[in-house]
Amino acid sequence: MSADQHSGDNSSGDNSSSGDDNSSDDPAGAPPAAWRLLDERPLLDGWIKVTERRYQLPDGRVVAWEVETSSDAVAVLALTDDQQVVLVEQFRPGPNRRVRSLPGGIIDPGETPTQAAHRELREETGYTAESLEVVATAIRGSATDLMYAAVAHGCRRTHDQQLDPTEDVTVHIVEVADLRAAVRAGELTAPHMVYLALDHAELL
Repeated sequence: MSADQHSGDNSSGDNSSSGDDNSSDDPAGAPPAAWRLLDERPLLDGWIKVTERRYQLPDGRVVAWEVETSSDAVAVLALTDDQQVVLVEQFRPGPNRRVRSLPGGIIDPGETPTQAAHRELREETGYTAESLEVVATAIRGSATDLMYAAVAHGCRRTHDQQLDPTEDVTVHIVEVADLRAAVRAGELTAPHMVYLALDHAELL
């Protein structure tokens, strides 16, 4: 958090209390007053992009927030003909170890989420889908990017992997029950995308 943000927090307690106080002053049924974006400036322009935004609160205070402004991404629940799931395993710097996840990645400029889902599935696993549908979108509280969940059916190995120079991806084929157990145990990244896709596929 920035100094401005801490200053705002200290003067009024935590954010949830401040929100409750504002809503109690409003007439019944009135929506809470909106924060007003004043300006923004880039802080970090790397693999992860971060922008600082300054907002004016309804009571006039000005606070600063750091917001991730990276590219949109897609994750694919890839189901084979016999209803098994294609997963990938690779090193992730956040947990600092190899972890499993749904195939997926960043949506390139000019791509639709559906096109990116087909491409990422093929590149990371060598599998292609008979049919693929983007079924859900997720947002994050401190980020501008969207995360799309896709469900692919009839997935078959048709190509060699086409990995980026820094990728070292192992493909795993698992049962749906094993996927559910792994995500409940906290063993996969982006578990919310797994749940969204499983729910749409009626596999929860």
